[in-house]
Amino acid sequence: MINQSWQLQAPLDAIIFDCDGTLSAIEGIDELALIHQVGDIVQRLTAEAMGKTGMTLDIYRERLQIVRPTLAQTLAIGERYIQQQVPDAQDLITILQRLNKPIYIVSAGLQPAVTVFGEFLKVPVQHIFAVDVQYDQQGNYVDFDHASPMTRKNGKREIVDHIKKMRPRTAYIGDGLSDYEVYDLVTRFIGFGGAYYRQQIEARCDFYLKCLSMAALVPLLLTEEEQAKLNSIEKQLLQRGLNSIQQKEVSIRAR
Repeated sequence: MINQSWQLQAPLDAIIFDCDGTLSAIEGIDELALIHQVGDIVQRLTAEAMGKTGMTLDIYRERLQIVRPTLAQTLAIGERYIQQQVPDAQDLITILQRLNKPIYIVSAGLQPAVTVFGEFLKVPVQHIFAVDVQYDQQGNYVDFDHASPMTRKNGKREIVDHIKKMRPRTAYIGDGLSDYEVYDLVTRFIGFGGAYYRQQIEARCDFYLKCLSMAALVPLLLTEEEQAKLNSIEKQLLQRGLNSIQQKEVSIRAR
């Protein structure tokens, strides 16, 4: 039997996801950098932000100045997000929405791309928080919204704090240091290492997924009463999630 001392005793009011490296297995800016043949330098900056410093305005500005993606390229990354979506993410979100749990995406990704992906997942556009970008009439990159909270350290805390005022009991799922910054604000923080494993993030998390599938989030985000409401197909995903926990694909550390 699985020790289920981690089982939620009260329902969550909302679920918040990061996008890059969480709902999708790619980092959008790194994909854009490959198109422009500047992958190495941009990937180093992304790794620094995700694993060492958290997001900073300087890193955000430098990456975009190097890449300068067109609007067409940015929208294409939204399609790449869909193509590279993490296994079981869409089914998980469908379950959560059926149980009337609002879904939010809080991302340092570019707004046009994240919106394409979010709309595919049926997340309301008003629940998608990303970084606005400006293009000229020909669709060439001009600048980004320097005032966006997601371009600086602790910026995601501002967005999550705003959501909490409406939905006090929240869960957050993310892969990097900028995500971990909300740890103490939420009811349940779950680190996601399926796409990019980061030992320093796992060491700080009570819950950390080490597999690419999001099936384990079904038991981690639902109470027993909510699990009982799942239909037969949804319970198959629940069981796969429980198996994943039993097989130690999720590290669980009691508070």
